[in-house]
Amino acid sequence: MSMATMTSKGQITIPAIVRAALGVESGDRIEFVQIENGRFELVASTHSVTALKGLVRKPARPVTIEAMNQTIAAQGAKAR
Repeated sequence: MSMATMTSKGQITIPAIVRAALGVESGDRIEFVQIENGRFELVASTHSVTALKGLVRKPARPVTIEAMNQTIAAQGAKAR
């Protein structure tokens, strides 16, 4: 288990083994996500949202707003 000590200014140094496992370097951002009361998870935010570009293909043909509305209405009717 890795440990760190908080300074009087609320700062900590993340141990090298943890930094390596997260793949973070100087200047990278880290998010603290609350899992439950008193428990947090560190998540490396090393990629920007632009890294997601190209993950979803464009549809073969454009979909109109009307077609979207019809599909939504049809699926909503099935759910009832």
